[in-house]
Formats: sequence, structure tokens, C-alpha cells
Amino acid sequence: MADVSAVYFKNRGGKCFYSNLARIHKLAFRFFFLVYMYLKHPFNFMLFLYPNIEEYARLPEQHFTKEPLLKENPRRFVIFPIKYHDIWQMYKKAEASFWTAEEVDLSKDTQHWDSLKDEERYFISHVLAFFAASDGIVNENLVERFTQEVQVTEARCFYGFQIAMENIHSEMYSLLIDTYIKDPKERDYLFNAIETLPCVKRKADWALNWIGNKKAEFGERVVAFAAVEGIFFSGSFAAIFWLKKRGLMPGLTFSNELISRDEGLHCDFACLMFKHLVHKPSKETVTKLIRNAVEIEQEFLTKALPVKLIGMNCDLMTQYIEFVADRLMLELGFDKIYRVENPFDFMENISLEGKTNFFEKRVGEYQRMGVMSGTTDNSFRLDADF
Repeated sequence: MADVSAVYFKNRGGKCFYSNLARIHKLAFRFFFLVYMYLKHPFNFMLFLYPNIEEYARLPEQHFTKEPLLKENPRRFVIFPIKYHDIWQMYKKAEASFWTAEEVDLSKDTQHWDSLKDEERYFISHVLAFFAASDGIVNENLVERFTQEVQVTEARCFYGFQIAMENIHSEMYSLLIDTYIKDPKERDYLFNAIETLPCVKRKADWALNWIGNKKAEFGERVVAFAAVEGIFFSGSFAAIFWLKKRGLMPGLTFSNELISRDEGLHCDFACLMFKHLVHKPSKETVTKLIRNAVEIEQEFLTKALPVKLIGMNCDLMTQYIEFVADRLMLELGFDKIYRVENPFDFMENISLEGKTNFFEKRVGEYQRMGVMSGTTDNSFRLDADF
């Protein structure tokens, strides 16, 4: 019997049959474990395949989502046929509103600037410092996240054009600072506001944290940047419109009209993208996010850089920011949070797309002729607005 066993093991190359069977069992267990992980925990499964967390973090979100906007789209390199007509119309509206920094006349602003009080100049320069940096942050999000994640061609067209417009906004704000501030050290201080101004840094850090947050769902980040462009900018826009009401700084206030219109459109587009999402964040999540943005903006304009410096009422500014937040909540499809009225009647000019004087030389609602015209828009009508 011993001789038979020796021959058996010799024929097997010295390897025990039961040892091989144990290996088969181990491999089978691993196989079924991987299948279970893939079916029950796809994120952990991908982490198992990509142990390098940086490589894992770079994987596009559409690999893990069922969102139509984020699904792999082999036709994303071709525009026609249009599938999302509402998104395409938003792109064409943005295209029709194109402008450049060279179109803004700053010749009268220097004289006005010299006549302002010290606290007024302080307020304006610091608001411009925030704006100059913030547009770059918005572009960072578009380049690093949204344009890589969204696979819908129509939305990519809008994001591409938004990047161009944010560059123009940033150029405009930099040009305003360069025109008003003559001291090179002060200019450098304002251009580096994210590092030099704590009040600006807090707002910038909030936005940058959303860009770097790999765990946040796409829908949450859409709301976050709707808040950046719809809430973080709102109070500062209102403050500059307050200067227009006083007849000050025509170049600054005209550029503010153009930029506030653009940012309003960008915020509307974020709300449109949100409406197309299948898996939206909860009302509680959105409400918490919006409340957080409101608190930061209120502190910015009532404590860190109070609007009383230019003669505005801080309590009314607090209410206005809440009013803007409520309007954003409605656009996102949720109930109002604060339920307050607009305390600034002069801000109705940018709260709604008002009709401007047809014969006015330069207005903030002008559009490129023919860009919004389609084959169905060429009919003669007697009820056209002039």
C-alpha cells in the first residue's frame, strides 16, 4: 500500500491531490467574492481593482452612475441631431449675449473714483478683488469636473462658452482694478485676494472644497455652483447697482450689468441641468447647502466687508440675500426657505429680464443680431417688442 502511495505521489510530481483541491476551492471562493462585490458594492469593487487612490479618483463618474447626462456618449463629438433642445437654447442664448472687455468705456470712471470717499473706494476695490478671483474658481470647476463628467454635447457647448465668458469677466475685473488702483503693491495685494483677504478666502475655500470633493454627487455640486453664481455674487452685484442708482462709476456699473446678466444665465443653466437629473439630492441636503452659502454671503457683506461703507443698510442686504436664495430654491424645484420680499426695488432690473429702451446706445441686455433666430422665428408679427 505504501508503494502504491509513493507511485501515486510520484506521478503527481510530488504534489498532493488534496492540496490542489484546496487551491481550487480558494480560487472559486475569490471568484464568487469578486462577483458579490461587483453586484453589491461596485465602488468597493473598483477600489479593489484600483488600489492607487489617485488613479481611482480620476475615474470619470459616469462609470458608476445611471444619470443620462453622465453616461458614456459615443456621439458627443458631433452636435447634430439636437437631443436636448432646452439645453441647446440656453447655449444659443449665451452665444447671443457675447461681449468683450474692450466694449466697456472706463474714461469717466477715474474722475468718479477720485471723488469717492475712502471707505467707498475700500469697499469697491475689495469686491472687485473677490470677483477677479471667483471667476477663475468657477472655471476651475468647469475644466476639472463638469466638462469631463457631462457627456451631453449640448451641455458641453454651454460649458465651453461659459468658460470663455468667465475669462472675459475675470479680464474685466482685472482691468477695473488696474484702472482704479495706481499703487503696484495695493494692486498685487488685491490680485492675490484669496491669500491676502480672509473674507475672500472663506468664500473661495468653500467653492474649492466642492471642486475637490470626490465623494459628493454630481447633483450636489451642481447646486453648490448654482449657489456660488446665484448667491455669492448677488450681494456684490446689488452693491454695485446701488452705485449706479447714485449715478457713480458708469464703466463699472455697465460692466456689472453685463456680468450679472451672464451669471444669472449660468445660474439658470445649473438649475436646468439639475432638473434633468434622475437622482437628485434630497430637499434636506439642498436646503442645508443653500443655508450655508447664505450665511457665508451675509457675513461677507455685513461684517467682513459691510455694505454700510457705501451707505447701504446691512439688515436689508441680509434680507436681499435670503430673497435671492428663495428664488434659487424655487428654480431648483423646492419650497422657499426664508419667505421674504425683495427689499431693494432698484434690483428688480436684474431680478427680471426687463425691457430696455430700444434707442439707448448701450444696454446690458443687448444680443448679437440673428444668433437667436431659428427657422421658426422669421415670421412677421405685429406684437413684437421695440
